[in-house]
Amino acid sequence: MQGINIDDLKEFIGLPVKLSIQDHSGEEQPAPFLKKEVKKITYCPDRTHVRIFFDERNFFAIPLTANVSISDKEWLAFDEENKLYYVLRKVD
Repeated sequence: MQGINIDDLKEFIGLPVKLSIQDHSGEEQPAPFLKKEVKKITYCPDRTHVRIFFDERNFFAIPLTANVSISDKEWLAFDEENKLYYVLRKVD
């Protein structure tokens, strides 16, 4: 696994994706995947997180220190501090 490289995420801009934020503990049901389109990807002002926007106002932020795993169809980041997985899957 590696840290976040914003260039790896840019291939998702303009694409429909399925996304989910999941708890690592396994005690709760996994969050459902939502179908969205990635509009923009930027750093937050203090450059501690990357923001993935789905319109002009709605985004989620992932710590740049998260460990990333990439495959042909999925981008997965694990935030060790908060024990959260952030998943982006390409829609077929």
